[in-house]
Amino acid sequence: VGHCFFMEDGIEHGNQILNNLAIQTKCHPTKDCVPQNLAANGDLDLPKGQQRGALRSVSFSGKDTLLPSDNTAASFWITNPDNTYRGNVAAGSDQAGFWLSIPEHPNGAFKDSEISKATWPRRMPLREFKDNVAHSNFDGYMFDRNIEQDNTFVMAGTFYTPVANPADLDGKMVETHLDNLTSYKNRNGGLWGRGALYVFSNLKFADNAIGLTQSGGDLGNQKYNSLLTHSLFVGESDNKGNPGTPAEIAYGRSLPKPKIPDFPIRGYEYYDYRNEVADTKFVNFQDNAVRKTGALSWLLYTSAGVTTASTIERATFVNAKPVYFPKYDARFDNDNRGGLGYRTSSIHDLDGSVTGVRNSQIILNNGENDSVATDKTCKIEPTWNAAVCTGDVGLPYFAGPSAAIDFKGTRTSRQEAFRALLVPQTAGGRAAPAARAAPAAPPKPVVLIRDGKEFHVTGSQSTVRSGAEIEVKTERPEVDLGMSEMDLGSWVIFKMPGFTKAASGTQQSSLDALRKAKETSYFKDGDTLWVKMVVNQPPVLPIHPERIQASIKVSKSQLLAAR
Repeated sequence: VGHCFFMEDGIEHGNQILNNLAIQTKCHPTKDCVPQNLAANGDLDLPKGQQRGALRSVSFSGKDTLLPSDNTAASFWITNPDNTYRGNVAAGSDQAGFWLSIPEHPNGAFKDSEISKATWPRRMPLREFKDNVAHSNFDGYMFDRNIEQDNTFVMAGTFYTPVANPADLDGKMVETHLDNLTSYKNRNGGLWGRGALYVFSNLKFADNAIGLTQSGGDLGNQKYNSLLTHSLFVGESDNKGNPGTPAEIAYGRSLPKPKIPDFPIRGYEYYDYRNEVADTKFVNFQDNAVRKTGALSWLLYTSAGVTTASTIERATFVNAKPVYFPKYDARFDNDNRGGLGYRTSSIHDLDGSVTGVRNSQIILNNGENDSVATDKTCKIEPTWNAAVCTGDVGLPYFAGPSAAIDFKGTRTSRQEAFRALLVPQTAGGRAAPAARAAPAAPPKPVVLIRDGKEFHVTGSQSTVRSGAEIEVKTERPEVDLGMSEMDLGSWVIFKMPGFTKAASGTQQSSLDALRKAKETSYFKDGDTLWVKMVVNQPPVLPIHPERIQASIKVSKSQLLAAR
């Protein structure tokens, strides 16, 4: 009951945890877990109208809670990465098999001590983690939700940042290698990671609801968040499990989510910033009468961190539908929180091993949230809810730049960036009332029109392809136009009825001259402003969705002249 193999305070390092077996780790002797996890809404027994956040205070400070993390009990609880975990098995945990939950400084008995102040577990490299097995848990491997000084933890927040010198947060980050891991029959994720420069090799995953998802680290400033190589993902193996519910018995095998049997299983989920997949095989991901599936997908239905730069190459598919972007279904949702970032979901197929088309982009096209980048030159894949397009694809912006990012491609120190992420917490783990800003009024929508079809966005929930001419309609009095993640020389023309002024760019004398322009320009045609955005600098590496390469402010009034 509670964590099984337990590195308690985060001071413990240099240990070897070898060839151990943990079976049926439970949260409580007789009661169910009240976990803080990444469950789909349909997994939860929430009374009608109750919000997920209401569970947090029960989980962290309920009368049956000894340690908050015990309600999300782990067979292997790891609070310091400078240890060796090799050859271990976590089987049948109510919640996590292996949970890497790392404090900034050791806590518990060591909290505020001099040795604690000089020790930085969250910045220490992972010594060794290989040849481990996680099966029949809720989550197989969880490398996220770092523990705080009051023993609470948050689902996001600051992340694992291993640096060569742990005392220097702004030092060089080092890779985290996870090798020869096996994960199967987990009811949610085979592995969820958060951070940058993870290298996964020789993984063997099967029969999970979701195979692997890697969340962002270092705000996208490393060359990749994760690299997956030489691995195997199986959607449904010959291991039929022990079907028990009526839905499972009718299906003929156990289901990872018996409460929502139509949950779309997927092998690899792309997420935050750049992730790369290479030399990996996907087997038995096929639709059937109960549920749909796809070997590759995006996190459902993510509100942030989406990029066009994530890649795949040398992939192999055996009896497997390569891609599936599910339509929105609140039962499947755990991350969206009202955001629309997932509308920009796309995967860059470098060698054509997914699509049959080299250097192609796989773009969301599900009939609900199609992209203005898709036109008649793209190949529509209806069962994928995707379009396969060639040409340079990037991201358009119809709002002001984020204060958190320097759009010239530089940034403040990692120390400053992390400080901006820190939010005061109550004992229940939620932001203190004074730290929560009042919600801003939603911006007036933007309608993009191309070839007679309308695409509705609020800010930057679309992809765009070089060479397109797009009409923009909005009630906003001014718009900050921007483009990112595009090649040098790429361009897009925007037709903007009702707009009269541009704050920058070169004025052209005709529409023909505008179309021939080699730099960001505009042409005023009566009550319509035509703008040609031209990328005149290559993308800053690593590619980051919020590093704007071309921008221009346009207005319907005298607002710009008054500034």
